[in-house]
Amino acid sequence: MTITNRAELDKCRESAEKQLNAYDCRILVCSGTGCIATGSEKIYKKMLGIAEGAPGVTIEFGPHDEKEHVGVKRTGCQGFCEFGPLVRIQKGDHVIQYIKVKEDDCEEIFEKSVVGDEVIERLLYAKEGQSYVQPDEIPFIAKQTRIVLENCGKFDAESLDEYMAAGGFSALEKALFEMTPEQVVEEVDLSGLRGRGGGGFPAGKKWKQVANQKVKERYVVCNGDEGDPGAFMDGSVMEGDPFKLIEGMMIAAYAVGSSDGYIYVRAEYPNSVARLHHAIDVMEEKNLLGENILGTDFCFHMHINRGAGAFVCGEGSALTASIEGNRGMPRTKPPRTVDKGLWAKPTVLNNVETYANVPKIILEGHEWFRTIGTEGSPGTKTFSLTGSIENTGLIEVPMGTTLREIIYDIGGGLKNGSEFKAVQIGGPSGGCLTEKHLDEPLDFDSVKKFGAIVGSGGLVVMNVDTCMVEVARFFMSFTQRESCGKCTPCREGTKRMLEILEKIVAGKGEMEDLERLEELAEMVKSMSLCGLGKSAPLPVLSTIRMFRDEYVEHIVDKKCVSHTCKAMQNYYINPDKCKGCTKCARNCPVSAISGEKKAPHVIDNAKCIKCGSCKDNCSFDAIEIR
Repeated sequence: MTITNRAELDKCRESAEKQLNAYDCRILVCSGTGCIATGSEKIYKKMLGIAEGAPGVTIEFGPHDEKEHVGVKRTGCQGFCEFGPLVRIQKGDHVIQYIKVKEDDCEEIFEKSVVGDEVIERLLYAKEGQSYVQPDEIPFIAKQTRIVLENCGKFDAESLDEYMAAGGFSALEKALFEMTPEQVVEEVDLSGLRGRGGGGFPAGKKWKQVANQKVKERYVVCNGDEGDPGAFMDGSVMEGDPFKLIEGMMIAAYAVGSSDGYIYVRAEYPNSVARLHHAIDVMEEKNLLGENILGTDFCFHMHINRGAGAFVCGEGSALTASIEGNRGMPRTKPPRTVDKGLWAKPTVLNNVETYANVPKIILEGHEWFRTIGTEGSPGTKTFSLTGSIENTGLIEVPMGTTLREIIYDIGGGLKNGSEFKAVQIGGPSGGCLTEKHLDEPLDFDSVKKFGAIVGSGGLVVMNVDTCMVEVARFFMSFTQRESCGKCTPCREGTKRMLEILEKIVAGKGEMEDLERLEELAEMVKSMSLCGLGKSAPLPVLSTIRMFRDEYVEHIVDKKCVSHTCKAMQNYYINPDKCKGCTKCARNCPVSAISGEKKAPHVIDNAKCIKCGSCKDNCSFDAIEIR
């Protein structure tokens, strides 16, 4: 059935809500990329098979009948990635969160928690002797504020009906029938929503610039080309709540007078691509996309473009060039995208998270949005929390939340109780924050003072065993590879910086190299053409500023205190532990180990190639790295 007017939309929403409430029980299997990788798809199929074969049970999405009504659903990312695969059992308002579920657990879960009302203690998250049944009780989730991620993990990511049952398209309905395009733009502008892709430019200001253009052909483009190492926020939204993203883009299109929208998605996100395609197809069938939407003059068509893994295509002009079928390379500015973007027409270009905020702003109003976050950065921010942290996963917190709250209250502290050293924020375009920044608020403006950026939202937590020089080398290696090569400062500057960093971690650095590295970094930062080049030196500059002593130690003492840099590792056999079994000597490829049987052995570090074979093969833990 197509939806041709407002009344039919409301009727469909009511019907979907009624059907959703008809379930006696819903089995919600996380189908975020992380959980799929650990086997959630097998769990979903197993649960589906068990439910289908159970007597007196129906799994159809339909009205309540005499049988027990069970729904087995794939949800978006439930966020608690460290403990996947995740399964939720929902009976009305009562929800059980199970963690690290295996196929072998499915029968027991169905028998005890679906058919019965028993909770399986061993599958619950527990900490310090306390078990948590409901997901919202788990500290990792309880301390979050979810706007963008409010539906992820709660509903079938591929079901238009379930999205509508949760109030989907209410914001679009309000915009089309109760607001003028100018009022929509003004509402977004007054909300203070800033672009969540990293730049933090006010979304409303960008929309105004496009809406005021004399050229009538305009485009709405979504940047879903999330390329930062360790970042998966946008991918999780696209695969976990695709309809919300599309609704946000539709509202933007109505506001600026556009009839065509493009989502640029990384080809490495096949789940996101598939679910977005499905969402668009379903919406077109219902006439929620296409011509005369809901009986109005508003027409909007959606298109998906897959990127080819080029990090530089996250830059606006490179992204639009790629959509046009050209090589993704940045251009000089002005003109900016708002003036001449896709096919040289005025273009609204925002990222996934920015658009996903829009429906709630339209429904609740700008005053509500400004009650969350800080004055200069209202709302929430999604982060991917990774690294040496107990609870890795996807989180959403108000802007202005401190690092301490994120790392210790939500993240559960560092793994194995290790000591915090730094966090890389903003990916390869960001910088390092240290212990002295733990109580600083995280928002667009505050982190800039410390030579970092919020970026798209990747947070990589590092402990005391992390070599900061190697961290800088890793990120420089990434950005150097991803440089499009168009401008000399970035193409040659990042190459020279990488060479110096590799020289330092190889134990061949000189003090002059440190001065040269800083000089090159400032040059690349100030003279590069696009944002990738301008931000590429930030990890280097921030690590030099915060951990200069480590650079000096590498250069002067030829020592890596964390034992990360192989060239500076010295292998030593502890004579108190060595039993003289000769196993290490027999496995050494360069015969650098000598000694008599049943007597302590020694390593000749002049011959040693640091392969680690001796340490890997020692049964007595006698080999140490110094």
